Amino acid sequence: MKIIPCLRILTLTVLCACAVPLRAADQELNLFAWSEYVPQGVLEAFEEETGITVNYETFASGEEMLAKLIAGGTAYDLIQPPDYIAEALIKNRLLLPVDFAQVPNFRHILAEYKGMPHDPEQKFTVPYMTGTVGIVVNTERIKTPIRGVKDLFSPQHKGRIVVVDDGRELVTAALYVLGHPLNNITPETLEQTRPLLAEWFNLIKLFDSDSPKTALLNGDVDLGYVWGGEAAALWNEDRKFQYVLPAEGAHLFVDVLAIPVGAKNLQAAHAFLDFVLRPEVSRQISDEFPYTNPNGEARKLLTDAQRANPASYPPARPLDTFRHLGDTGALIDELVTDLKNAR
Repeated sequence: MKIIPCLRILTLTVLCACAVPLRAADQELNLFAWSEYVPQGVLEAFEEETGITVNYETFASGEEMLAKLIAGGTAYDLIQPPDYIAEALIKNRLLLPVDFAQVPNFRHILAEYKGMPHDPEQKFTVPYMTGTVGIVVNTERIKTPIRGVKDLFSPQHKGRIVVVDDGRELVTAALYVLGHPLNNITPETLEQTRPLLAEWFNLIKLFDSDSPKTALLNGDVDLGYVWGGEAAALWNEDRKFQYVLPAEGAHLFVDVLAIPVGAKNLQAAHAFLDFVLRPEVSRQISDEFPYTNPNGEARKLLTDAQRANPASYPPARPLDTFRHLGDTGALIDELVTDLKNAR
């Protein structure tokens, strides 16, 4: 994960957020989104219906997306940041307000996913998918109980673990074990995580954010600390893959869609937002990427088995969300890089 050393540089790139009028007939949409997250069939259906060509560029972490935006050179019309990156973009005036009059299907978003901490006024973002990060266990290979990350990162499991290649997620897991809140990331608390993370890193076989399920399906590893949607796909493939929300603590992530300052194809951006919020289209996204769907009407279209998937819809419990860290994020990157190099 590449944390941006100092978000103060964002202010150097602020443009006027009110100077770009809607175009009458946009012909393309430049979408910058997570890899393995937007179904090809959805893109093709949108293109066929609207005549708008979608140029889909992907990233593997929110920090990578942020770095590309700061570097400039490419004008995106729609981006898909995680909640805490969206919060940073909002604070630095790098997102345009969404014209919700052009997004009537926003009414399908469940109330609990509106006005969240990253966008409390609900002006700049549209929830796409949400989820958790937890533990996958191949129960045919692992017979000892796995209830939390302390059980996962046991010496007996050395070389049998895949984890998301996301420094903040791994640091958060360590903070939970040490009894700290997930957003209490300071130089002092990070140093407290160092010996614990060093111990864990020596046990990990593979860091993979794009498709951690692949190593589990192939039998290369037997345990994973992975995105909930990846765990849900594994469960759909074979019920031997069980999902566990760590006993020490878990959080909710919210991936959103937003329009960056400088977007040229605003009509296309709003058309795509409304399109993916159609219940039948949102259901199609859940079919292919079974994260937690914030679209209430789309959930009604899911099968009983989909709604019963313990990784897509884990048992209800209070879950916090990530907040923007500011300059502290660079310290995570330094810590994780040091520990990886020392393996």
